[in-house]
Amino acid sequence: MRPYEAVLIFDVKTDGEAMQAVVDRLSDAIRASGGNPGKIDRWGKRQFAYEVDHRQEGYYILLEMTCDPGELVAINRMLTLTDELVRHKIVRVPDGVAGRRRAEAPRKRPATAPSGRKPRAGAGPRDRGAQSAGFEQRV
Repeated sequence: MRPYEAVLIFDVKTDGEAMQAVVDRLSDAIRASGGNPGKIDRWGKRQFAYEVDHRQEGYYILLEMTCDPGELVAINRMLTLTDELVRHKIVRVPDGVAGRRRAEAPRKRPATAPSGRKPRAGAGPRDRGAQSAGFEQRV
């Protein structure tokens, strides 16, 4: 069982009941294959970066799930044949990221050079300025 995220993009003209029916069908298909549908995050109506099937915007829903990789073929086929969807994408979530809360702040790393040494003071590219170009500073 591996963690996945499915992004579903519906036509904005689709009513809420039809969208919920598609999400329920997807959840039932995941359960039938032995997987576990997770959190459903409704992103809402968003404008596309480019026109998709003569549409300018869509309604986005993100579904987190865990299932076997072999079962994705049937789930992908079901989503491809769904008329209410404009697009969909299923992505495998890396194991280190799966289950992590989005509210967590990323850990801050100390400022060290790649070799593990501390950077020298005044060694940044902006500190060299005109001196590196061969110009002398006039006082």
